[in-house]
Amino acid sequence: MLTDQAYKDGQILLIDKPLQWTSFQVVNKIRWLIRKNYNIKKIKVGHAGTLDPLATGLLILCTGKFTKRIEEFQGQVKEYTGTITLGATTPSYDLETAVNQVFPLDHLTEDRIKSTTAQFTGVINQYPPVFSALKKDGKRLYEYARQGEEVAIASRAVQIDVFEITDIDLPNIKFRVQCSKGTYIRSLAHDFGKALNSGAHLSELRRTKIGNFSVDDAISPENFEKQFSETFPQM
Repeated sequence: MLTDQAYKDGQILLIDKPLQWTSFQVVNKIRWLIRKNYNIKKIKVGHAGTLDPLATGLLILCTGKFTKRIEEFQGQVKEYTGTITLGATTPSYDLETAVNQVFPLDHLTEDRIKSTTAQFTGVINQYPPVFSALKKDGKRLYEYARQGEEVAIASRAVQIDVFEITDIDLPNIKFRVQCSKGTYIRSLAHDFGKALNSGAHLSELRRTKIGNFSVDDAISPENFEKQFSETFPQM
């Protein structure tokens, strides 16, 4: 367990974000634990790249002076694994919203599924999901979406170095992706379904790497708290 001065001076904490937690909740939890157990009134804690509540995996947290390096970490290549479900779309491109359209699957073959990934490697243009935290005119896109308001969204160029299909068990396919900052895996799943002439949505997502940092070296918020309870037993 690090000292209070170590946290103040700056540390990189690798957290394995649980399902249903927001990235903001993780930051708040870790900050609260550090302040409570070291009796620190104020400490900077921030994360280097948001994960959606329905995603799990690696979240880099920076404390103290290391918060100045957040942008550096955000810009590093990221790796994800997960599941795309073919044959159905959702407005949010994931399981946050219910299926709104279904499509046939009988025209799909393993070769076609695997070869179509080539369309999504290199520099590609993609549209962020309407259910996202990006802002337009000072308002989050998901706020427009939940109010039923349509809003024009500009596409953005992203870099996808690897898009690999690791298992096929229709309607589900498992994948591994290595990509640049700003890539929406939900949008990739949605666009992949369209390219196959069959809708798709993201049904599972886990971030496994950010640059040289791996989720294998990360700790859950629960175990992070347990370390404090072992170091600072209640009297």
